[in-house]
Amino acid sequence: MRTIITRRDFLRGTACASLAASFGLRAETQGARKTKVVLVRDADATDAGQQINAPVVQRMLDDAVCALQGVKEPVEAWKRLVKPADIVGIKSNIWKNLRTPTQVEDAIRRRLTDAGVQPGNIGVDDRGVLSNPLFVNSTALINVRPLRAHNLAGVGGCIKNYIMFVPQPWAYHGDSCADLAKIWNEPIAKGKTRLNILLLLTPQFECLGPHHFDAKFVWPYNGLLVGTDPVALDATGLRLFEAKRRAYFQDDRPFKPPARHIALADTRHHLGIADPREIELVNLGWTDGALI
Repeated sequence: MRTIITRRDFLRGTACASLAASFGLRAETQGARKTKVVLVRDADATDAGQQINAPVVQRMLDDAVCALQGVKEPVEAWKRLVKPADIVGIKSNIWKNLRTPTQVEDAIRRRLTDAGVQPGNIGVDDRGVLSNPLFVNSTALINVRPLRAHNLAGVGGCIKNYIMFVPQPWAYHGDSCADLAKIWNEPIAKGKTRLNILLLLTPQFECLGPHHFDAKFVWPYNGLLVGTDPVALDATGLRLFEAKRRAYFQDDRPFKPPARHIALADTRHHLGIADPREIELVNLGWTDGALI
C-alpha cells in the first residue's frame, strides 16, 4: 500500500497551487484538520465495453473500506460503520447516461447484511428518497454515485448527490450550486452518513450543456474513491478531473460553471475539508494513468 500526503503534491508544482487558489482556500495549514480518502483502482474493473466486473468491484470496495478503517477483514470494517439495528439508505444516482451500477449497489448491500443489518432494513433509492420509508426513518446512509462534469455545479459528486433530500432541488441551482452543502443539515440526512463512495469507474470529465453526455469525454479510470468526508472526496475528484482535462485539452480549461460549491462546503458550511494540503490520499492497486 502506498500512502501519499497531498501536501507534498501541493508543494511540488504550480498545478496544485492553482487548484488551491481556485478554491480560495486559506494560505495557512490548520494542523488539527486532517482527513483520509482511499483511492483503489483495478485495470479489470471494467471490460473493453465498459461493463462492470462485479467480483473485482467487490474486492476493490473491500480493500478501500479496510484501508479506511485500518483493519484487515471487510466485515469487521463494515461493523465499524453500521450496527445490526440500523436502518440504512443507500443513496444512489440513476442518471441514465452514467448511473450508479447495480453491481456496486449489490456490493454495498452484501457487506451491510454481512455486518448484521437486516435485509429488510436496507433500501436503495435516488429520486424517491423523500417518500421512501427506509430513508425517512433511516439511522444511517451510504452515499454512492459516479463523478461527472455538470452544467450547473461544475462537477456532480458526493455533495450534490443529496440534492434529492429537499423537495425543491432547483432552489439550490443558483450561483453555481454554491450552497449544496446546506442540504446535509436537513433532518433526513444530518449526521447519518457513514460512508461516501465516489465512483471513478468510467467518469465523465466534460459537460457541454444540460444532460449532456458524450462517450469521448468518458474514460475507463477503473477506480473507487472512498471516505467519510464528502468534501474531501469531491475535492480529490476535482483534482483528478483537472489533471485529465489538462492532458486531454492541452490547457487549463476551466469548468463552466466553476465547481465552487466544493470549497464553499468547507469554508462557508463547514461540512468537510476541501484543502488538498489537509487531505491524506491513500492509493491502492493499479497505478497506471492515476493522474493524482
